[in-house]
Amino acid sequence: MSLSVLEGMGFRVGQALGERLSRETLAFKEELDVLKFLCKDLWVAMFQKQMDSLRTNHQALPQPPWPLLCPQGTYALQDNSFPLLVRMASGLQYLEEAPKFLAFTCGLLCGTLSTLGIKSLVTASVAALPACKFHVVIQRS
Repeated sequence: MSLSVLEGMGFRVGQALGERLSRETLAFKEELDVLKFLCKDLWVAMFQKQMDSLRTNHQALPQPPWPLLCPQGTYALQDNSFPLLVRMASGLQYLEEAPKFLAFTCGLLCGTLSTLGIKSLVTASVAALPACKFHVVIQRS
């Protein structure tokens, strides 16, 4: 199965979860509130744990592959023990294969943001298993 198919599946699941989970919360006042919702509510619904950190320090992020976008609205979401990578953490030989397991989750985050009215690009990186970082760049019109 290709990565774009997995990402598309994640997008559709994210849209549905975004609709269902956001009904239980008040309207979001700011973009940051939406990202906090992803790190807490969405992550608990999917993985039974909260995301470990949310960063908005734009200098700490690697240069994204789309440099024409405004750097404001760039977030890094880190999970130090991502459930889909925990079993792979036993060997360094799996580090190269790890990003393949993140395509669905990138789509999930993007789909949830879309449902909440935020157009975004989401990528993931893995430096050491089982930790991973999701890079969210909000697209402004």
